[in-house]
Amino acid sequence: MYEQFAALYDRLMDDFDYPAWADYYLALLARYGVKPKSMLECGCGTGSMSVEFAKRRIRLVASDLSEDMLQAAQEKARRNGVMIPFVCQDMRELSSHRPAEAVLCCCDGVNYLTSEEDVKAFFRAAHRALRPGGVLAFDLSSRYKLRDKMGNAFFGEERDEVAYLWQNQYDEAENVIRMDLTFFVRRDDDLYERFTEQHEQRAHTAEEILLWLSECGFEQAAVFGDRTFDAPLPDSERIHFIAKKPMGDK
Repeated sequence: MYEQFAALYDRLMDDFDYPAWADYYLALLARYGVKPKSMLECGCGTGSMSVEFAKRRIRLVASDLSEDMLQAAQEKARRNGVMIPFVCQDMRELSSHRPAEAVLCCCDGVNYLTSEEDVKAFFRAAHRALRPGGVLAFDLSSRYKLRDKMGNAFFGEERDEVAYLWQNQYDEAENVIRMDLTFFVRRDDDLYERFTEQHEQRAHTAEEILLWLSECGFEQAAVFGDRTFDAPLPDSERIHFIAKKPMGDK
């Protein structure tokens, strides 16, 4: 996943308000008494959120499973004049040399964990990486979004430099959406290069996530609507979670 797509990701996400997202996450952490000086970010992609946190003088280590995404992230950090260690790491095997005050996974990274076992592996790894009293925060594309808005749907867009075709199939039994993407990228000679990618995400429910957080040792777990501090609505397309590692845990 995210191989040739890494070079296009920022172009296609040019309407995403990363500064506002970073501000929301820091406000969310503050509600749990955490104003982090150190942070671990999982599934950092091309580093847009990482750069925003670094600009706010937070010391962070950012990780992703895609080397192509990490290369783009390193270049972005250099352009923005911030120093961020980027690590190629599976979030299910998250590890850190020193405990962090916060672990974050933004922009639906947890949806890519398509089984209960995978999600719990991430939660347990995050629990180990946090200091006592530290917090885990992340967001999901909701089941409403993946099943009712995107499931079994077709999307497409044509720009001067790139066009894409996006066909989805939703598996009701597994609650997994399978996304087949075909890209056409204009080259310097004005011909177009075609490539394809396949992605899968699971539509986890809030009830499942809250239960799994508790089973993995977290407390005070809460869920909110899209960049709000209110409970999510039935048609919320994105939901945010936060949970705390108990002070007595090692």
